[in-house]
Amino acid sequence: MAHPLLYEINARQWLAELSQKYGGRIQLQDVPVEVLQSLQQIGVTHLWLMGVWPTGPKSRTQALTHPDLRREYHAALPDWTENDILGSPYAVQELHVAALLGGDEGLATFRQKLAALGIKLILDFVPNHLGLDHEWVTQRPHLFVHNISAFDGAFPLDNRERQLFIAHGKDPYFPGWTDTVQLDYRSVETRNAMNDLLLSLTQKCDGVRCDMAMLLLSDVFENTWKHVPFLGKRAAGEFWSDAISRAKRERPDFLFLAEAYWGLEGRLCELGFDYAYDKSLYDFVVHDQPQNIQPHLLGMASDNTRRAHFLENHDEPRAATALSHERHRAAAVLILGLPGMRFLHDGQLEGVRRFARVQLTRRADEPTDVGIQSIYASLLPIFATSFVGKSKARILPPNPAWEGNPTAGFFTIVQWPSPDSETEFDLVVVNLAPHHAQCRVRIPSPHMGSKTWSLVDRIGTEKWIRDGDEIAANGLYLDLPPRGAQLFHIAPLPEKLS
Repeated sequence: MAHPLLYEINARQWLAELSQKYGGRIQLQDVPVEVLQSLQQIGVTHLWLMGVWPTGPKSRTQALTHPDLRREYHAALPDWTENDILGSPYAVQELHVAALLGGDEGLATFRQKLAALGIKLILDFVPNHLGLDHEWVTQRPHLFVHNISAFDGAFPLDNRERQLFIAHGKDPYFPGWTDTVQLDYRSVETRNAMNDLLLSLTQKCDGVRCDMAMLLLSDVFENTWKHVPFLGKRAAGEFWSDAISRAKRERPDFLFLAEAYWGLEGRLCELGFDYAYDKSLYDFVVHDQPQNIQPHLLGMASDNTRRAHFLENHDEPRAATALSHERHRAAAVLILGLPGMRFLHDGQLEGVRRFARVQLTRRADEPTDVGIQSIYASLLPIFATSFVGKSKARILPPNPAWEGNPTAGFFTIVQWPSPDSETEFDLVVVNLAPHHAQCRVRIPSPHMGSKTWSLVDRIGTEKWIRDGDEIAANGLYLDLPPRGAQLFHIAPLPEKLS
């Protein structure tokens, strides 16, 4: 699917909430079909079941004792106890679904239920590091960044005749994650082992979200770990190009989504990723920099179809804390209306405000924000039945409505042709600026002239009749209020009989 709608769920917390709602323990195989149907009804095509892999006792101990995390648990879940702490699902003990969630068999049943509704299953692939409890730490320690001498960010491996120090997983800008161990991608053997793990996932799901994917790029990895000598058989080329091509030989439709930052998204897509996070767009929206949105989107041109657009995920603050209702609606229309992957997060549709730590088995009870809930309740069913996501989109460059008016620079305009008609199309129009904006936009359509056109806002009340010759000559005139957003259905009126 060219423009999927992804919905992220924290598997541990979601099942805990369903168990409370239905009054009994619910594992993956027990999830009621009506719960999944509610996702189908709003157009979800892919479900990212985040956090299904188990965390072992050593990694859990780190989550229990880390002073910064303990402070953050109070903010996320004021009444938390140590029984609520499972540890990070990104400190992976093994690639078998945690028994408390239903195990691999429970996942298989769950996946069948999704498939019956036309929804594909996405799971986590954590390539940069493994948990302290993974069997490779003791059985194959040479797969990790290591040395016989102590170095910054390393810990001694116990119960060995020869002293060995192993690095904690990290990125180059922060201290190491003390519940993890760092895989060494300079090593041929490490790459082969991780390739095998990745291939095993092609049998369990329909795609993977790859955690911190840019850390594996050869130059990034070499720079991060240049202070630790490597003496083994050195790998050549890029891990991702080889790994993705191998996986797609097994499953050509297997989807790869990269969590990516630092402007490296394009490189990852060149190496084979289907989609990569659009963190730049997220920052422009959340930090209220609307003047940067249009240049960013137009500057990527066709690369827009390879980006995942979001307002929140499990790593980011809740959108309800960053956006007013007015901005939230316009931003939601933007995210839902762009080509590429549209990406929603569990709790976003209800206006949840507390950041839910991934180490926790449950999240705090919060009242629904009725205003935000009504935004999504209105938008999602309409987008699901519109032309959005069903054809090849064009992001259109607007022109000034008149000389000296700079407000055209605040528009995002996306044309979505009908998959069944040569003349009809939908037009997503968003102005995230805090002021009115006007523009004219030329519509790429050979049918525009010599017709009269109906414009009906699917998500609003506006209806207009416009002359096709005037549009063809001067462009379609648009005038949006501050934080305005529209989804026009545009179609020619029937020709009058002579």
